[in-house]
Amino acid sequence: MPDHDHHHGHAAHTHGLSHGHGNGHNHGIEGRGDWQVAAAVATNLILTAAQIVGGIIAGSVALIADAMHNLSDALALIIAFAARRIACRPAHPGMSFGYGRAEVIAALVNYTTLIVVCLWLGYAATERMVDPPPVEGGIVVILAAVALVINGITAALTFRLARDSMNIRAAFLHNLSDAGTSLAVIVSGLLVMWWDWRLADPLITLLISVWILRHCFVEVVPVIRILMLAAPAGLDPAKIDERIGEVEGVAGLHHLHLWQIDERRTSLEAHLVVADGQDEARVLARVKAMLAGEFGLGHTTFEVERAGDACAGGAC
Repeated sequence: MPDHDHHHGHAAHTHGLSHGHGNGHNHGIEGRGDWQVAAAVATNLILTAAQIVGGIIAGSVALIADAMHNLSDALALIIAFAARRIACRPAHPGMSFGYGRAEVIAALVNYTTLIVVCLWLGYAATERMVDPPPVEGGIVVILAAVALVINGITAALTFRLARDSMNIRAAFLHNLSDAGTSLAVIVSGLLVMWWDWRLADPLITLLISVWILRHCFVEVVPVIRILMLAAPAGLDPAKIDERIGEVEGVAGLHHLHLWQIDERRTSLEAHLVVADGQDEARVLARVKAMLAGEFGLGHTTFEVERAGDACAGGAC
């Protein structure tokens, strides 16, 4: 019995190593998109500098808000790209699950930074609503229009990579939201130019901050769930427990743990009680085949027990 259990634990561990090597194999494929990420970062940094200078000259906090958002996007791309490269490193005995969670950590850093920036901008906008300063609407409109074009280009550059990575996808979505932000800033500048409505600038800034914050809080939830070892949102542990119990030869199940290793891999471990007279290897093979076929779970580890074992009786 002990040798049998050890064998299955070793098999699951080896499976984890193979995933790590698979990520490393994709390194060359992902490397072909390096110039796209570099171009997106460069355009965002240039745009950020232009908008900050223009915002100071024009006295527009909305333009500076848009600049901070563009800066956060550039930093997000840099962090996400670095994490993506780290995640490609193969697994080894000291890091048996590989480096896939580097991307999850990067996503958490990006969203946390963006939340802090939005809170600061919201505070600055609220202060300006008390006594709105004059704003040079023409400068605001011109720079926001340039930002709209560049954000569209940046989103196009990262579109292909966004399908494979949580971080790049977040950066891509941020660039799309930047395009909406730039439109809002253009509206703000036009309102100042046409009707001298100074409240438009801080109000638009506040709306931008609230909108981005809402987006951040929605996107950060799955990131936190992975880091907290939560079960994937699309899998119900109770349903999995029920289906395992229905497999022929299974007498019971306990100590079930289901969690995400990273964005692409999910792991399950449990103590499986095999009915008397049943072949352990065959029952285990049935359970694993069912989990792979019905739930897409290929990384599973089981401690196999008999109904009379101490642990099956609730002593462990």
